[in-house]
Amino acid sequence: MIVMAAISYGVVSSQARWEVLLTPPLVALLLVANLVPAMALMVLVARRVAMKRAARSPIGGRGRLHVRLAAVFSLIASVPTLMVVVFASLLFQSGVEFWFSNRARGMIENASGLAQQTYAQELNRVSQETVTMSEDVVGFLTEAPLESPEFWEGFARQVYQRSLSEAVILTAPPGQEIKTLVLVNPYDRAIGKDITPEMLAAVRGGKESVVVQRGGRVGALTRLGIAKDAYLYAAKVDDPAMVGQVQRANAVLADYRALLSRARVLQLRFNAALLLVSLLILAATIWIALRLADRLVRPVGDLVDAAKRITAGDLSARVSASSDRDELGVLGTAFNRMTGRLQEQTGALVSANAQLESRRAFIEAVLSGVTAGIISLDQERNVRLINSSAEMLLKTERGHAVGHKLAELAPELDAHLDGDQREDIIQFASGGEPRTLAVKRVRVEGGHVLTFDDITEQLLDQRRAAWSDVARRIAHEIRNPLTPIQLAAERLQRRYGKEITSDAGTFEKLTGTIIRQVGDLRRMVDEFSSFARMPKPVFREEKIADIVGESLFLHQVAHPDIAFTLDAPDPSPLLVCDRRQLGQALTNVIKNAVEAIQQKREDGRREGDDRVAVAIRDAENRIVIEVADTGIGLPGDRGRLTEPYMTTRVKGTGLGLAIVKKIVEEHFGNIEFDDCAGGGSLVRLVFDAEALARLTAAADEQPQSISADG
Repeated sequence: MIVMAAISYGVVSSQARWEVLLTPPLVALLLVANLVPAMALMVLVARRVAMKRAARSPIGGRGRLHVRLAAVFSLIASVPTLMVVVFASLLFQSGVEFWFSNRARGMIENASGLAQQTYAQELNRVSQETVTMSEDVVGFLTEAPLESPEFWEGFARQVYQRSLSEAVILTAPPGQEIKTLVLVNPYDRAIGKDITPEMLAAVRGGKESVVVQRGGRVGALTRLGIAKDAYLYAAKVDDPAMVGQVQRANAVLADYRALLSRARVLQLRFNAALLLVSLLILAATIWIALRLADRLVRPVGDLVDAAKRITAGDLSARVSASSDRDELGVLGTAFNRMTGRLQEQTGALVSANAQLESRRAFIEAVLSGVTAGIISLDQERNVRLINSSAEMLLKTERGHAVGHKLAELAPELDAHLDGDQREDIIQFASGGEPRTLAVKRVRVEGGHVLTFDDITEQLLDQRRAAWSDVARRIAHEIRNPLTPIQLAAERLQRRYGKEITSDAGTFEKLTGTIIRQVGDLRRMVDEFSSFARMPKPVFREEKIADIVGESLFLHQVAHPDIAFTLDAPDPSPLLVCDRRQLGQALTNVIKNAVEAIQQKREDGRREGDDRVAVAIRDAENRIVIEVADTGIGLPGDRGRLTEPYMTTRVKGTGLGLAIVKKIVEEHFGNIEFDDCAGGGSLVRLVFDAEALARLTAAADEQPQSISADG
C-alpha cells in the first residue's frame, strides 16, 4: 500500500499544471491501485482481530469461522465496491471535464468580456458626449454671455439631449479651489467633490478627457475652450442592472478562475473521498461479519464452556436457553437434557462412592492406628496394601512396598505362608536387628491377609521380670549363708592358723580361697540386688558435663595407660536427672569400654593408641552422650546386649547394660549401639531434655520407698 501511495504521489506530482485535470482513466487506475492493497490490509487486520476474538472465546483456537466469515464478507463487499467506485469516478470526471475545458472557460470569459465591453462603451459614450458638449458650449458662448438665461437654457438642453444627468462648468487654477460657474444639478449634491486634483492634472497634461466614476455616476472631465483653466464636467447616473451584470460577470469569472486553479485538487479530493467511503464500507462489512461470527460462535462457545466445566466435574453446567428454535437452540436443549441425566446418575454414583470412601477411610484410620502390622497379598504374593506399622517393622519407605514380592521384603513371612499353621511365632531380622513376631494369616478372596505383632519387647519385659524375680530370690537365699561362711572362715584362719603345723600353707591357702570366693559371691549378690530393686530416681537440674567428668575421672585414675577425652560445650548443658543413677549408668558404660580395650589387648590385637572419647551434644531439645572406644567392638546380635545376664565376657554377670538401659528409660531416653569408623564400639545415650524439664517440680521431692522392678 505504501509503494502504491508513493507511485500515485509521483504520478500526480509529475503534472506541472494543477489547473489541468488528470485523465479519468488514469485517476480511476490510481484509485483502484490504492484501494486494492488498502482493502487487502484491512482484511489482514480483520483476520488478526478475528483470531484474537476467537482466542478469547470459550472455543479458543485460531478462529477459522471468524476468519472465513470476515474473508467472505470482505470479498463480497470489495468487488461491487470497486466497480461502484470506478463507475462513480469515471462518471463524475466525465461530468466535470466539460466545465474545466477550454470551451467552458472561453464561454465564461466571453460573457464577462461582453458585459465589461458594454459598460466600457457606456463610459466612452459619456466621455464623447462630454467632449462634444464642450464644443457646443463654446459655440453658445459666442451668441450669449455666460450669465444670460439663454445660455443656461441652452446648457440644460445639451445635458438633456445627450442623456446626461448633471453637468457643471468650473474653473480650477493650479493651487486654487474649484470655482463653479454654471451648474445643472437636479440631485442637489456636491458635484465638485467628484473631481480630484489628479484628474485636473491629467487634463492639463493634454489628455482629451478623464472618466470619473464616483457617487454612483459615470462622468467625464474635459477642457473648456473659453478660458485657460476652464473645465466641463458632465455625468450620468449609473444603470444598476448594467453595473450588477458587470459585477456578477467579474465575480463569476474570478470564481471560475479560482476553481480552475484548484481543479486537480478537487478532482483528487473527490477520489480520495471515494477511497475513504469505500474503505468505510469495507470496514462496516468486516464489523458486521465479526459480529455475525460472534453471534454464531457464542452458542457453540457456551456449549464448549459447559463441556469443559462438566469435564472438570461440574455437572450443574447448563447453556442458556435460546429463544430461536433453530438447530443451535435444539442442540442446547438436548445438551441440557443430557447433563441433567448425567448429574442425576453421577449423584447416585457419588453417593455410593462416598459411602465406600467413608468405609475405606475408616478402615485406613483403623489400620494406621493399630500397632499390629497388616499386609494384604494377592495370589502371586505381591503386596496390595500395607499399613504404617508394617512398614516400620519391615524398614521400608512409605508406599514403597506396594507391588513388591513379599519374599523380597520379608522372607520369613513368605516362608510362613508355605506352612499350614494359621498362627505362628517367627524370628525376623528387621534392619539387622532380630525381632520376634506373632503372625496370623487369613485367606481371603484373591490372596491372603497377614497380621503380625512385634512381641520382642514384650518377651524382653517378661524375661526381665522373671530375671528380676530370680535375682531377688537368689539375693535373698544366698545372702543369708554367706555371712556365717565368711565369719567362720575368718575365725578358722585367726584361731587355728598358728596351731596348724603339719600343713600350715595349705590351711592358709584354703581359708583364703573361701574368704575370696565368699567376697565374689557377695559382690554378685549386690549386683543381683541392684538389678532387682532400683530406687526411684530423684530429678534435679544438673550440669551434665560435671556428671560425665566425675565418672570419667574415676577410670582415668585407675587406668593411666588409656587416653580419656571429654568433648563438652561451654557452658555445660543442663539436664533434669538423678545425678547418682545417671553417674552409675555412665560409669558402667565407660567400664565396658575399658574392659573392651583390655580384652583386645589380651587377644593381642592392639593397634595404635588405646582411648575412650566421651562427647556431649545439645541439639533440638535433645541431650546426646556418646562414648566411643577402640576396643574389640560389638557382637552381631546387638539387640540382646541389654538383656539381663547377656554378656560377651567370661567374668561378666550380664547385668551392667541391663541396669544402664533401665536407668536411661526412667530418664525418658534410649540407648543405641553402633560401630566406630576406625574400629571399636560407640554407645549413644539420647535424653529428651524437654520432657525431663517438666519434672523439675517432682525432682525437688524426697525419694520415696524403694520398690522392686517387675
